[in-house]
Amino acid sequence: MSWLARRFLTIPVAEVTFARRGFHAGDAQTCSWLEHIGRTFLTGYHAALEHDPEALGRGLDAVDRDVRGFAFEGAAMALTLLDALSPWSRNRRMTALLRGRGAAHVYMVHVGAGWALARLRRGARPPAHLDPLLGWLAVDGYGFHEGYFAWRHYVRACRPPVRVNGYERRVFDQGLGRSLWFVDGADPARIAAAVARFSPDRHSDLWSGVGLAGAYAGGATETALSALARAAGAYRACLAQGAAFAATARQRAGNSSPSTEAACRAFCAMSAAEAAQLVEAALQDLHAEGPVPAYEVWRSRIRRCFAVEAAAPPAGRSA
Repeated sequence: MSWLARRFLTIPVAEVTFARRGFHAGDAQTCSWLEHIGRTFLTGYHAALEHDPEALGRGLDAVDRDVRGFAFEGAAMALTLLDALSPWSRNRRMTALLRGRGAAHVYMVHVGAGWALARLRRGARPPAHLDPLLGWLAVDGYGFHEGYFAWRHYVRACRPPVRVNGYERRVFDQGLGRSLWFVDGADPARIAAAVARFSPDRHSDLWSGVGLAGAYAGGATETALSALARAAGAYRACLAQGAAFAATARQRAGNSSPSTEAACRAFCAMSAAEAAQLVEAALQDLHAEGPVPAYEVWRSRIRRCFAVEAAAPPAGRSA
């Protein structure tokens, strides 16, 4: 199986370069950082093709902490593919990762599973063996994959996704929004223009994805982050919600980053720790059943917090 995996599932490193993808390479330092993230993703991906989950986890824990989550994301993609190609395993590899060292990176592991869904072309519905709440992040990963590898179709032409229905379409757009951070090289003006090309009903989820990528992946200057916060306009709370998710993912993994802190200050007007605390508080009394998916109820609660924060008058002034 290992030999077959190397033979048919290997992804060349060139596939994650801006030159190969045709992404906007504006600021050289930002471009270099985002390419480094892509290479780290492939490091985890290829390691998972070679090693059992326990040995894999130990190896991934040695990756630089700022980008370690991306290595786990890539590993999750590979393990999901291997499980799908060997159905007798009954999701054994992914389950082992989630129960082991991948537990700290549970957000990124679920996103990585979505990359595999996109490669398998089996639709974007969250797999039943994943967490009922965080399983939606697999659909997010599906959307990111499509934006990253087929950006001319999904980002520039704004084509709707196929085999994606109902609420899945909204989560797909959240992942698609994350891909804009890479496609447009973290350039605020280009990202805002890209979002504006979509129909208005898709803007909120796209901005949420932008906020998550800006806070988790990083690579932008504080000036650029501030410009992006202004560009979001009426969707500032969506941008903040995405950033708060990123802060929570990093806090849980123990790999807090100055980039996440800067983005939370710019997008959320609070520290990364405060944003993560808000996300955790929004989980209280969250029920999985109901007409609206619990995942969206969770996101809505967070957005409302930031909307109220933005509407509140500054301290010492009356409304």
